[in-house]
Amino acid sequence: MNASSPPRSRQIPVIVLAGFLGSGKTTLLNHLLRHRAGNRIGVIVNDFGSIEIDAMTVAGQVGSTVSLGGGCLCCAVDASELDTYLETLTRPAARLDVIVIEASGLAEPQELVRMLLASDNPHIVYGGLVEVVDAAEFAATRARHPEIDRHLAVADLVVLNKTDRAGEQERLRIREAVAATGSGAAVVPATYGRIDPELLFDPALRPDGEEKARQLTFEDLYLEERAAASGERHGDHLHTAYESVDFTSDVPMDPRRLMEFLDSRPEGLYRIKGHVDFGAADPANTYPVHAVGRFLRFAPQPWTRGEPRLTRLVLIGSGIDATALHKRLEECRSEPLPGDTAQDAAHERSMWGVLRYVQQPGDDAA
Repeated sequence: MNASSPPRSRQIPVIVLAGFLGSGKTTLLNHLLRHRAGNRIGVIVNDFGSIEIDAMTVAGQVGSTVSLGGGCLCCAVDASELDTYLETLTRPAARLDVIVIEASGLAEPQELVRMLLASDNPHIVYGGLVEVVDAAEFAATRARHPEIDRHLAVADLVVLNKTDRAGEQERLRIREAVAATGSGAAVVPATYGRIDPELLFDPALRPDGEEKARQLTFEDLYLEERAAASGERHGDHLHTAYESVDFTSDVPMDPRRLMEFLDSRPEGLYRIKGHVDFGAADPANTYPVHAVGRFLRFAPQPWTRGEPRLTRLVLIGSGIDATALHKRLEECRSEPLPGDTAQDAAHERSMWGVLRYVQQPGDDAA
């Protein structure tokens, strides 16, 4: 088996943000840019002219129509230019960590997802389709736009916005409507578009202590002022909208059992991140894993000298059973057998399911 390949440069997650007019997409985007955990975010929209006021609000500190505060960028494109702008935003000089596509006016959300999955840009990875729903006006929106059912069916995460204006019964009806589409999406409540950014992306880790040495930014001042005025600790109450499960094992994982688990992920499980040790099935490599909604990708890379041979996973979702998930992962462990060298062929066959989700070296050609 030849799963080994030179370590790839980190891929940038591309998140599609969708929702009908008035759902609160721009408010949510504004919130992400203000609470971006040190990330530099690239934003792709369809038309600055029609949302210029929103664009100024989102920017916080705008240097130009394409330059946002804190190293973030914004581009106005149409669907035919999407690949070109993704290429621009993923160049090393842009130094972006996350890209968000605001779907309005560009294309149907499922078409944008198809374009991203079919893209030959080796620097991006699918980051999920987030559908924002106005909880207070859901019935009226559904009457005007029956296609919302189609959008919900393909969403990876549904943000139930404006829940402060909807009663418990209405929120329950919306959740039932989402489930009726066949969607297994996680559903999280929100007010004013405020969700925990870690639902969508991880905090940035800057090399050489860059974040520690940087100047105080507009974002820092804004958050300090807001926290002082409200007495709130941002993130504490937002984190209660979802659950996370941490799993660590010093026993290698059985490839077949783990793939059975990943192929039957429960409803409400939105993201999985971390890395997997498959032990004797591939002793040379650790397997970083990225899963969002139905999307799954492994990116094997050689173990570094002295690195602990561990599996570490974080599972994030809403309405998930943390105890049951942890138990299922424990059942995926494979106790190594002494003198197991005769099982090389069996080990190789056991990895076939995993290797289906490895981007092949030929796919990385620019």
